[in-house]
Amino acid sequence: MFSHSRASASGLINGAKEAVALITQPRTLASRTLFPSRLANERLASHSHRPYATMNRDDNDPIEAIFRQKRLLRSRIRKELKNMDPVRRSEEDAAIQSIVLNAPWFQSSKSICAYISSPALREVDTSIIVSEILSKPANEGDVQNRKKLYVPRVEDRNSNMRMLRISSVDDLIVNSMDILEPALLDSDGKQHEDVLEASDPVDLFILPGLAFDRCGRRLGRGGGYYDLFLKKYQELTKQRQWKEPLRVALSYSVQIVEEGAIAVTSNDVSVDALASPAGVIPISPAAQERSMG
Repeated sequence: MFSHSRASASGLINGAKEAVALITQPRTLASRTLFPSRLANERLASHSHRPYATMNRDDNDPIEAIFRQKRLLRSRIRKELKNMDPVRRSEEDAAIQSIVLNAPWFQSSKSICAYISSPALREVDTSIIVSEILSKPANEGDVQNRKKLYVPRVEDRNSNMRMLRISSVDDLIVNSMDILEPALLDSDGKQHEDVLEASDPVDLFILPGLAFDRCGRRLGRGGGYYDLFLKKYQELTKQRQWKEPLRVALSYSVQIVEEGAIAVTSNDVSVDALASPAGVIPISPAAQERSMG
């Protein structure tokens, strides 16, 4: 289990207030983030890049060939993200979040699972999205129907992750890898609701990743956390006969790769749509049905 320390929230809230203003000007260069920038360190690199499966296989093993292709693509995309112009990154962050916030499938969602972006991992920023969810109800003027937000908490190094409900940025703490995640208990000492134990279904998953293609394939960072969790939630929806949530990945332009570049196994879960700086790319029938074009 990773150790934790309480994160300061005052600076985060002030940053969020300024960041929300950007949604009306998605191409501005002064993009602020809800979460403070952090330098990547060796621990972060070693944990986030851990392979999803045992790699001691013969080179002629087709499964090993898939993992080798994934490693090469991860290396390529990490370099492109590292070399990405900061101004362009800021512009794309603002544009992507504006697109999400104005999408009908986002506005109609009452329960959302979303990631807390990490500057060290060079993920698409979600600070404006998170701020909007926490500050506005599902229906304007109806505080009782405020959107529910669940965010990830890593449980161990065996790909186990939980999604816990938060009601404020004050519910977030910094873990040992310098990434914000929900504490187990809120400020009143009560346990945060686990999405797997919630009485209502999730409408929308907002997902990170390293690379994506236009067929819905997603390449993660190698830990397998999201794929394992999404599989668990798929089983839950079947058991409770719920409609599956829409899975939308946020992607910088450099992260969208050619078809066939992302090798997949049965463990990999695809996405329904991509939200990119150029707009939403609907992929699955579910995405098409929800008027994502």
